[in-house]
Amino acid sequence: MSMILFACVVRVRDGLPLSASTDFYHSQDFLECRRRLKTLALRLAQYPGRGSAEGLDFSIHFSSSRDVACMAICSCHCPAAMAFCFLETLWWEFTASYDTTCIGLASRPYAFLEFDSVIQKVKWHFNYVSSTQMESSLEKIQEELKFQPPVVLTLEDTDVANGVMNGHPQMHLEPAPNFRMEPVTALGILSLILNIMCAALNLIRGIHLAEHSLQCYLYLFYSPARTMKVVLMLLFICLGNMYLHGLRNLWQILFHIGVAFLSSYQILTRQLQEKQSDCGV
Repeated sequence: MSMILFACVVRVRDGLPLSASTDFYHSQDFLECRRRLKTLALRLAQYPGRGSAEGLDFSIHFSSSRDVACMAICSCHCPAAMAFCFLETLWWEFTASYDTTCIGLASRPYAFLEFDSVIQKVKWHFNYVSSTQMESSLEKIQEELKFQPPVVLTLEDTDVANGVMNGHPQMHLEPAPNFRMEPVTALGILSLILNIMCAALNLIRGIHLAEHSLQCYLYLFYSPARTMKVVLMLLFICLGNMYLHGLRNLWQILFHIGVAFLSSYQILTRQLQEKQSDCGV
């Protein structure tokens, strides 16, 4: 059974995939591991040169130097020394084939797709050549891992929520409070009708039309600083009617002011209800 299942070469600074082996595995667990590998590739600049993300059936190993990193998905039975020896060999092959200028100028994924054949060749060599033939290389890597052990993650650690990548802190979102007003009363409906009548009578006077329209809004919908807005609106309506004293008779003025007081009372007495977060829908 193959120990090394998938391998790819990525650019460290942005996680751009440069080349990858052909994927012959389509199990759900493997595809999930591939997804986590792509996520981890975006964060390689945050980690030291070598690291492993351990899971139950698969492990992700990566080795990076300068602006190139090699990554692999291995079975859980694959020794770490073998995985890192494979990645180091792959890194030397890739950097010997392409210079840093070509790597830095790559602008599309898998720009070096022709390197896939080299990845397949190296992968086959490590999967099917006996470990005794690679003994010296494996011993060298094992010594290096003793002095500089790789960073160890879990596959769950590789998941990144929206907004955490690129140094942005994770935001813990909580549901906003859901405010509901008490049911509209019969007197409230009357005040709305009277406000609409007043607004219609003041259709040519834009400021008074706006005042009565705003009173309807304050009654129907929740608004912060509602009391202050109601008091100011009542004051403006009273002052506006005093200003129109010469154009209206006393009964018209009293009607408009009475409607304003009734609406203000209805707005202030209509209580606000907050829907509790544990209420059923």
